[in-house]
Order: sequence, then C-alpha cells, then structure tokens
Amino acid sequence: MKEDNFSSMGWTYKELSLLLLLALVIVPVGIEFLLYDFLQQILQDSLYSGTITGFVMAIVFTLGVYFIALRSHRLSWNVLGLRFFSNTYWKWIIVWTVVLIAASLLILTLMELFQIGVENRKTESLKANMTWLTFSIGFISAAIISPIYEEIFYRGFLYKWVRMKWGVSTGVLFSSLIFTIVHIPTYNTLPVNFISGMIFAWTYEKSGSILPGIIIHGTFNGIAIILTALA
Repeated sequence: MKEDNFSSMGWTYKELSLLLLLALVIVPVGIEFLLYDFLQQILQDSLYSGTITGFVMAIVFTLGVYFIALRSHRLSWNVLGLRFFSNTYWKWIIVWTVVLIAASLLILTLMELFQIGVENRKTESLKANMTWLTFSIGFISAAIISPIYEEIFYRGFLYKWVRMKWGVSTGVLFSSLIFTIVHIPTYNTLPVNFISGMIFAWTYEKSGSILPGIIIHGTFNGIAIILTALA
C-alpha cells in the first residue's frame, strides 16, 4: 500500500505508553476484574455481566484512542484507517476469512486433544441459557461491538504506531502479541487470537483501511456465536 498511509502522525512514545497502560493495566484490572465482579454480584449472570463489561471496554478504548492519539494532535478517525477500500479487495476478505476459519478449527482441535485452555465465561452462560435474547446479545457483542473497537485500537493505532517506527513485520508481530495477551485467560484461543491479529494487521497494510479487518473479525466471531448456539 502507499507509504503515505503510514506517514508520521506526530505520535511519540507517550501515546504508545498511555494506550498500552490502558490496554494492559487499567482495563484488565478496573473493568474486566473489578467491574465484572461487581456486575456479577448484582446480576448473577455471566453473559449479561460480560456484555456490559465489554460495552464499557469499547467506550473506554475508543475514547482513549480519541483523546490520546487523535484529539491532542488534531487528527481525524481517517488516520486510523477508518476509510473505504478498493472493491477489488473483497476477494481477499473472503480468502482471509476462509483461511482464519480453517486455521482456527485446526488449532482448536489440537488444543482440545491436549486439553489446553478454559472456556469463556460468556460462552458458558450463553450455552446454559440459550434464548433469542441471549443469542442476540452475544451476537451483537461479539460480531459488531468487539470487532469495531478492537480494530480501531489494535490495528488502527497500535499496528500503525509500531509500523511507522520499526516496519511492517515488527508491527504485525507486536500488535498481534498484545492482541493475544489481552485475551488471557482463555488460553485455548490464544493461538487463534495471534493468527487473527496477524491477518487483520496484514489486511490493513494491504488495503489501507481497517474495515476489511472489521468485516473478517465480525464474520469470524459471528460464526463462532452461531456454532455455539447450535451446539
């Protein structure tokens, strides 16, 4: 893709440090642990507690990127890759979606054979109380909300920042590693998270937009929710 899509935004290590602090400390401790436990005590339901927690995370991540990386430098969302992409790239969206699904099935099969990992709390709750309401909540959360804010943060900002400093390969690996770490403790999906992170970063690199990553991400998560409902 054109180099000017990854030209300097005036970002320094300050923006990277603050947003990594947000992703690796503030959100895990303040939201995923404390807020989730508080909601769980009130609601007594992992799906509802997890969904509300995820919605709050989406707001915090999005506002964090806006105030730290964009507003302070008078930049628009466009610099994070929130832009249209060429119609010719749709074929690659289909290809990478199929590749991700196939790789995930292989990895999860191997993980199950070796009995590695734990179930997602929201997934367990969804299986235990499957209704159209709970399915809709799980689907919207996984297939719409999560892909949008995660692609804005991990690819739109994080991949772009590292890519500008150290190049494509480092950007892909580093952003995918952080994307994987934040999904602990669902250890059985961590290899899938890493591979998906690389695919999403690569689609951003080649298309100049994070929208292909959002589409693949949302499709993949949506299929996972549907399969959970049918299981």
